[in-house]
Parts: sequence; C-alpha cells; structure tokens
Amino acid sequence: MLTLTYEFKLIPSYEQIAIIEEMLAVCRKVWNYALRERKDWIKSRKCDVNYCSLVQEYIIPADVPYPGYKEQAAALTIAKKSNPELKRVNAQVLQQVLRSLDRAFKNMKTQGYGFPRFKNKYRMRSFVFPQFSSNPVRGDWIKLPKIGLVKMRLSRPIPEGFKLKQVRIVRRANGYFVMLALQSDVNVPENPPSGHPLGIDIGLDKFLATSDNELIERPRFLTELHRKLKLLQRRLKLKRKGSSNRHRLNQKIARLHQKVSDTRKDFHFKLANHLCDQAGMIFVEDLDFRTWAKGMLGKHTLDAGFGQFFKILAWVCWKRGIYFGKVDYRYTSQICPNCGTHTGKKNLSERTHFCRSCGCEINRDVAAAKVICQRGVAAVGQIVAENDCGDVLTGTGNSLVKNLGSSKPEL
Repeated sequence: MLTLTYEFKLIPSYEQIAIIEEMLAVCRKVWNYALRERKDWIKSRKCDVNYCSLVQEYIIPADVPYPGYKEQAAALTIAKKSNPELKRVNAQVLQQVLRSLDRAFKNMKTQGYGFPRFKNKYRMRSFVFPQFSSNPVRGDWIKLPKIGLVKMRLSRPIPEGFKLKQVRIVRRANGYFVMLALQSDVNVPENPPSGHPLGIDIGLDKFLATSDNELIERPRFLTELHRKLKLLQRRLKLKRKGSSNRHRLNQKIARLHQKVSDTRKDFHFKLANHLCDQAGMIFVEDLDFRTWAKGMLGKHTLDAGFGQFFKILAWVCWKRGIYFGKVDYRYTSQICPNCGTHTGKKNLSERTHFCRSCGCEINRDVAAAKVICQRGVAAVGQIVAENDCGDVLTGTGNSLVKNLGSSKPEL
C-alpha cells in the first residue's frame, strides 16, 4: 500500500473563509470540552479515601465510566440534536477531533508525550474530512461538505491510479491549504544499494560536508529576521490581550515565522535533490537531534533544521530510487579515513584533520564524511572506487581494500 500526501493552496471566497473559521472554532470547543471532561474524571479519582481535598473536590459517581472515545462520540451525537452550533459542522469532522484527543492520551501513556493542552483560537489550525462517497476534486476545484466548491492552486497534477482517502484543511499565516491523502494498492520495493556512494557529515560551521570534498554553507534562516521578530514581540508585550491590535500584530509575527519555515524547507528540498544528482547511495549519521537542541548551540541547531532535512533527504532518495542509510555516529571525527588510525578527540576550533601516521591532511568535516561513507559501504557490502586519501575502508571494525579504479560508477 502506497500513501502520498499532496498539498495545494486554497483560494476561498470571503463567505467560505467565514465557514472555515466557524468550523475551526467549533472543533476547538469540542476539543476543550472533551479534554475538560477527561481531566475532571481523572482528578475525581485522585482523592485519598480517608480525607477530601481542602482546595477543591470533583464529585463524580463511582459507577461513571471513563469518558473514552466511544462514550464521548455517543454524547456528541446526542448533543448535536439540541445544539444548533454543532449541527452546522459535519459530524465526521467533530468525531475526528475526538479521535485526535484519544490518540493524544494514548501517546502520552505509551510514548511519554506531555499531557494534552487546551487550545485557544490560534492553536486549533486544522480539521479533517475522513471519507468521501465520490471524488471531490474536479479540475482545480474541490467540493467540501458544508463549504461547497473551493478553488485551489493546482501546482502539480494529481497522479492517476490513486484513491482519495481523506482531506485536511489547514490554516496557516499565509493562507488556507488543503492536504489530500492519496492511496494506491501497490507494493513499492526498497531501493537496492548500488552506484556511487556519498557520505554526509552535518555541522554548524558548514551545513554539511560530503565525501566528495563538497562543503555547503549554513544559511541563517532565523538570524536574518531575528532583529525584526524581537522588535515585534517587544511591541506585542504592550498590547492588551484580546484586542484587535494584538491580533493583527500576532498575525504579522506568524507571517514572519512562516516565511522562515518556508525558506528553510525550500532549501532542504533543493539541497536533497542536488545530493541525489551525484550519488546512487547516500549515508548519514544516526543522530538524536533532541540532545543537540538542549545544548548552548540549540538555537542554531533548531534554525538549521537537521531533523527535517534528514526526513526530506530520505523521501527524495526513495522517490528517485537512491539508497539511503544511517550509520553509527561514534568517533567519525576521530578516525583517519586513509589508514584507520584513531587520531583522538578534536576541539571545535580545529577545522583540519591531520594524521601523524600517514600524513593525510584534509578538512575535518570532509574526513568525517569519508568515514561515514566507508561505514555505510561496509554495511551494505558494496564495492566502490578508491577514495581520495587511500584505498582502505576504515572505521568499520575491519579494513577492506575495495579498489576498482578511479572513475565513478554510472547511476
């Protein structure tokens, strides 16, 4: 089963914008009510049996079941009969809100996520139409329940042979978007390892270095707009909560953040395609970026968006038929790519790798990328061309000679 998500920008009329905003408001109220119901039930069971709380007490009968998804969905059906506000929103959209809340509670227990939060008018940004009886897309128009025909900017054609499973409407700072979830009953095999290998080492001095001696500068996405954001957020502090001026200033700040996000994502996609043009196999380090984000350089790490880049790179590799793999990150900067000697830990100020054993001297990031490439090649068992510093695959536990000449294999 192959699932794709295509995103297009909507061009709704003023009446349709009002309907979308009303649906988001109702979804937010349903979320908050259901969350409060669950929270009250949990707090009512926390009181000790020998005494009551001195601050507040939740009196809920002992035989009342836990308000899970089934109980809240049944209560929602009853409430729709008497509440005209709930009637104006598609029933399945509200049920998906309860499903999302139920999923949030399960993730909190199983994956250690935080307790679900109440949402204000800025935090509820999307809702889902889970199913359609027929295809709602007609050219560059889409027909949505309760909203009608909405024009969208069809930036790329929808592939044939796919069935539309669900539609998500998303509100962002720069407009409204529709996300189409498409499914096809086909099995796509994994990309086999073949072709020219490429190792990638990421960092904050240079965004990345490749085993082919290419260095990519790190763009400062947030730093360029940080001064303007700081000024606007300082002005926001002086605005009265709930006022129109505060709302307009919030929208201006959100558009700046959206610009940073879009610029970063565009750079990641272009760089991923540039790397795929050069290789048949791409190897990166298996890193935990949550640890990076907690250090003193966390702001710059989050600005670079390495986690998002790796996800985009993996997707582009899969789409273009290029093998993508992760290798062990340990000691990649402490091993000589030429002879495999452990050269010791380097300070951040040392930007050159020099091996006393073989005399190899290259950029330290390029050296680490070569070690990553060698580890990846050894893991998949491929034969590759001789590297620039020598003919020994190092950093893999056992050094193997893999020499087939100096030319790169054809992709």
